[in-house]
Amino acid sequence: MITIPNAVEEVIKMKPFLESALVEGLVNLSALARQLKPEIEKKVGKEVNDSAVIMALNRLVPRLELMSAMKFKKVVQNIGDIIVRSNLADYAFNNSPTLYERQAELLERVRAMKDLFCTFSQGIYETTLVVSSSIAPIVEEIFARETLIAKTVDLSSITVKLPQDNTVCPGVYYYIFKELAWDNINIAEVISTTNEFTVVVSDEDIHRAFTILMEAKKTAGV
Repeated sequence: MITIPNAVEEVIKMKPFLESALVEGLVNLSALARQLKPEIEKKVGKEVNDSAVIMALNRLVPRLELMSAMKFKKVVQNIGDIIVRSNLADYAFNNSPTLYERQAELLERVRAMKDLFCTFSQGIYETTLVVSSSIAPIVEEIFARETLIAKTVDLSSITVKLPQDNTVCPGVYYYIFKELAWDNINIAEVISTTNEFTVVVSDEDIHRAFTILMEAKKTAGV
């Protein structure tokens, strides 16, 4: 049978923002214990009292702090270049048999142009293009017969170079996205490769987003 400490840990792990708040010491443990008690009782299959949940939380928090510090410090402090691009537009199209041809045509049209941003992200049902606004008219011409789902303009991107060991450190993206979310910055798109990722945000949020990422890198290096 699962123990109360194990049940508490399982519940906290399913609530990443709550886990972060515990590490930062922002949560009243007594109030949290009362809120979590129904879930804990369901997991352990019996009634539990508040004090048992509080005790489990008190024992869990130091472990969370240690794991958080060890997990992210090495990766975040070794973040490489942070590159900002502005004047971007985002297009989302339904996938279709002709979409690949349109993508190839666009790449052929713009391949000789310098300093362009042009990416494709294909999902099961739709494909997103994030491009420099300067080639937006070309995109709209080439994809005119495709089904446009959404278009967003006045966007900027931040590309972050990660160290190679980021792939064996769970939660790296969460750590960075959490910092942006806590400052109420909406992420319009995420573009990822093995050792770098790009977040696309509105122009009005780009300065705050860049400052947050630089501060996270600086703090991890202390």
